[in-house]
Amino acid sequence: MENTEKLKNSKEVIAYLVEKFPACFIAEGEAKPLKIGIFQDLAERLTDDPKVSKTLLRSALRQYTSSWRYLHGLKAGMARVDLDGNPGELLTEEHIEHAKQALKESKDRVFASRRASNAAAGKADNADKADKADKADKSDKPKKPRRPQPRKVAAPVLTPVNAGELKLEQGVKVVLGKSPMAATIKEITKDDVQVQLQTGMMLRVKFEHLVL
Repeated sequence: MENTEKLKNSKEVIAYLVEKFPACFIAEGEAKPLKIGIFQDLAERLTDDPKVSKTLLRSALRQYTSSWRYLHGLKAGMARVDLDGNPGELLTEEHIEHAKQALKESKDRVFASRRASNAAAGKADNADKADKADKADKSDKPKKPRRPQPRKVAAPVLTPVNAGELKLEQGVKVVLGKSPMAATIKEITKDDVQVQLQTGMMLRVKFEHLVL
């Protein structure tokens, strides 16, 4: 007996659409531009499907078309596709510019929030260090003479990436251990980046692990 349990959220609905209409919806990489009015087409195709409600379907479609990977895919010369993957009208310049602006505004909001969080965390860390230093100064224990430290070899200068300026197929370095590894960007999302190492291995890493 087929499982008819209702889908609970937009993420599950999107995964279901990818499964039902693979020529139209894509799980990873740049998404294809969707035909205008595709919600009506979906509603008709899924009329007798007990797993998907129209309300959740509309919400999932809105989430899919506002994702970074979808907005990245709206480029000149691209044609909109229907549920079966058949190409239709080409994207207009107006729609392309609208997608670029929406992508920029979304990235600006995310990175502004992230910078604010990092700044707050930095203040808390500095306050903790100052408190420890103050306690150390008040200690009556005699200080041990410092041993001469070996000279450190200057490390190569690595520049943190500007997440808002990252592009697909851009070369970067991934910092996961002692030595940065060269990699190529394959996918950019709001929270992380998928990269391919020179060995061919695919990894998903946070923006703070990328340098130039």
